[in-house]
Amino acid sequence: MGLDELIRNCQKDDRKAQEQLYRLFVNKLFTVCLKYSRNYEEAQDNLQEGFIIIFNKISQFNFKGSFEGWAKRVMINHTLQQYRQVSFLEVLNENIPDEIEIEIENESVSMDFLMKIIQELPDRYRLVFNLYVLDGYSHKEIATMLDISEGTSKSNLARARIILKGKIDEFSDSFDNKKYNS
Repeated sequence: MGLDELIRNCQKDDRKAQEQLYRLFVNKLFTVCLKYSRNYEEAQDNLQEGFIIIFNKISQFNFKGSFEGWAKRVMINHTLQQYRQVSFLEVLNENIPDEIEIEIENESVSMDFLMKIIQELPDRYRLVFNLYVLDGYSHKEIATMLDISEGTSKSNLARARIILKGKIDEFSDSFDNKKYNS
């Protein structure tokens, strides 16, 4: 059964088709949930609730564009919905440079470590960082999605980069010290 047929069957509330669709996309969509959730357990909850929304709204999918992209957007929107009403997304007016580059000179920094320190970011910074850097949204789009100003989006991104750079530098320094002391 092709993806289009599977989606059409899901639109008819076919439980077996829903299970197949779930199995087909669960890993990719769980990765999305992990990026935007505070921890693993919250990501699991967001995944399950997100799939319920996908199945409830699957009739809105019009077969224009990729289903995966549509489902990913549903998951992101669901996860962000939890944060929209909370004032934590605002930051004080800080003088922070717009673009802070993070250079990883130490090849021992693993993807697992990077994902771990991104998840440790405060919510407001993690959400903006993921939307901008990992998913390619503009500050204007992020501002709309999170109901914040573009300036706040830029500031949150800059703060996230500062924190990440500090953690990477700290890790690199401790790695270099271990290497030289061995």
